[in-house]
Amino acid sequence: MPKRYFDRLQTIDYLIRIKGTGKPAQLAKRLRISERTLYEFLKMMKELGAPIEYDRYKESYYYSEKGGFNMRFARNLASVSMVLFFLMNLW
Repeated sequence: MPKRYFDRLQTIDYLIRIKGTGKPAQLAKRLRISERTLYEFLKMMKELGAPIEYDRYKESYYYSEKGGFNMRFARNLASVSMVLFFLMNLW
């Protein structure tokens, strides 16, 4: 899986946390991906438990609870393999 996939995931997560995504079309353009691919990222994030919502007034995605993704080395391989399983199913 290319490194840019994880980079995009981290960027989406960061922008959601600061409520700075903009509309889906704007976010997709910013990430240099299609809107469809953006929706696949958001779906995967939601399947992993991210409480992602969209504020039509502010025109931005946000988390309805505090938190975010943390992609790093983990000693518990079972949890890492589950994340990779979900990510690989998107491609």
